[in-house]
Amino acid sequence: MAYESTGPNVGRTTPGSSSPGDESGIGQTAESTASALGRTAASKANQARTRAAAGLESAAQSVHAGADQVASAGHSAGDALSSSARYVRDNDVSSMMDDVLDLVRDNPGYALLGAAALGFLVGRAITR
Repeated sequence: MAYESTGPNVGRTTPGSSSPGDESGIGQTAESTASALGRTAASKANQARTRAAAGLESAAQSVHAGADQVASAGHSAGDALSSSARYVRDNDVSSMMDDVLDLVRDNPGYALLGAAALGFLVGRAITR
């Protein structure tokens, strides 16, 4: 069938079709819709970025708190070792034995548990 440029339907528009004059209106509608979608996408991306930044900040604070606790425990252990070194350096063997005897007299239950643990370890070492 050949294209007819004449006839009763030439120049008429049907629903859903556009005439040359309607194309600018459709273009403006598409442009405004695309612009609105762009603004919405930018807004959603900005909200997601803000939430992500808040989550990262919270994680960083948790890591810092954990690191502070680990550092604190490390400093406490170092201080205890330093104190022990100072005690060994400043006291002779007889004064250390007196301190151990005082400790056993003040805490007999702990002394018995310590003696049992020490006996178990020595027994394991000897049998191997």
